[in-house]
Amino acid sequence: MPRRHAVSTGCALAIATLTLSTVPAAAEGRPASIPTASTTASAFEPPPGMLEALVRDLKISMTQARARLLNETRLTPIATQLSRTLGSRFAGAWLRGDSAHTLVVATTSDADIPRILDAGAQAEVVARSLTELTAIKRKLDQALPSKPQRATDYPVSSVRYVDVKRNKVVVLAPHLEQTRIVVEGAGVDTDAVLVLPSTEIPQPLYDLVGGDAYYIGTTSRCSIGFPVVKGAVNGFVTAGHCGAAGATTTGFNRVTQGVFQGSSFPGNDYAWVAVNSSWTPKPAVDNGQGGTVPVAGARVAIEGASVCRSGSTTDWHCGLIQQRDASVTYPQGTVTQLTRTNVCAEPGDSGGSFISVDQAQGVTSGGSGDCTSGGTTYFQPIGEILTAYGLTLKTTTATSTCTGYPSTVTGSLANGQYAYQPPGSYYWSNTSGVHSACLDGPNGADFDLYLQKWNGQTWRTVASSDGPGPDEKITYTGTAGYYSYLVNSASGSGPYSLGYRKP
Repeated sequence: MPRRHAVSTGCALAIATLTLSTVPAAAEGRPASIPTASTTASAFEPPPGMLEALVRDLKISMTQARARLLNETRLTPIATQLSRTLGSRFAGAWLRGDSAHTLVVATTSDADIPRILDAGAQAEVVARSLTELTAIKRKLDQALPSKPQRATDYPVSSVRYVDVKRNKVVVLAPHLEQTRIVVEGAGVDTDAVLVLPSTEIPQPLYDLVGGDAYYIGTTSRCSIGFPVVKGAVNGFVTAGHCGAAGATTTGFNRVTQGVFQGSSFPGNDYAWVAVNSSWTPKPAVDNGQGGTVPVAGARVAIEGASVCRSGSTTDWHCGLIQQRDASVTYPQGTVTQLTRTNVCAEPGDSGGSFISVDQAQGVTSGGSGDCTSGGTTYFQPIGEILTAYGLTLKTTTATSTCTGYPSTVTGSLANGQYAYQPPGSYYWSNTSGVHSACLDGPNGADFDLYLQKWNGQTWRTVASSDGPGPDEKITYTGTAGYYSYLVNSASGSGPYSLGYRKP
């Protein structure tokens, strides 16, 4: 079996700069300065209430909390790109350190080490790929009982998940010997499975008391996940165990609200509710402090990234993403493909939002513990819900046909490529004012847009739009100077057009 070993560059991700003194060189050939901690530190403004919650719940300093959010924004796209590049050899990625300053990417091949180091990550060579670990976990899900024989019984295994840091599938079990017998008979490589003792018995987090959020029928209460749209119909996503299709809801104020259009539990734990015209969806999450956090997209955060949860019982709490692809056995049955976190939650928080910076992650499913002593909470990833019901997440990113701009340029990108506009160059603005641009990319791709300004020595990113889809818009108020747009393919390929206006 290959020996696990790590390789590091021994330094932070390098940021290449130009050294010309006054007038910028042509953009062609200069490095893609997609935002990093140094290029965005002065302009980065975390969502309201997020820094304070990270300081409280992770027990880190304000400086560490700010650095963590900057590093997560900088390193997550690198992990995403490396996962595509390494393909079947990719074995997972995670962030390390109180400020998430190190990205670790695992592979099954020594040959990938230079590529990982060149991208600015630490390389770790392991025995099993993420695909292999996922297949092992699927077999265990089939072999282990999906629910206790009686509601009062402890399940054979309450939780199992892929642990990319250990390069194993972890099974949490109250009955070790009974669980090991099942694992040994499941036809999997037992060296890849770690059975650990645990009294963790997750429960769905709805309750029967009054309060905020929304109500199902006359007594049950859950929390709204994220506002969505389907055609001309507005609504929101939430947990499946909160209500069955056809169940009616009322809002936090007991005003008639909507009807469950679809619901799946167990197996999954998601649902969506269509609301009436009295309710207007907003791309925002309650931060528990009288304000909101904007929802800009749904980019998946990696293991080790910070994540915050909003719910109607305990409001706003934060923690870290620990493992993905967790299977949780509730008294009602097993739910698969959940994400495990160390964020606390309590009854009534079910269905509520999980968000990383301004990117939607999922809706609260269940957990154990509480927000006094701490706990473990699982969420249903948002992407699966949107796909299952054909929903569109309500975000702050506006859609546009990119018409009416005085300047328009076109181009084409392959997956992972980038280009500067105007073509390989820049433009001069002789006055202060508003710079605006609209990117129209190919359907099914994820193209991002960045505005950079020359500061006399190097190019700095001053504005960005990096939602999960192909179309982006930027509006930036700046002083006179040289400017350039960077169009980047985070995933996908095809032609694009960019309309822009300078002061």
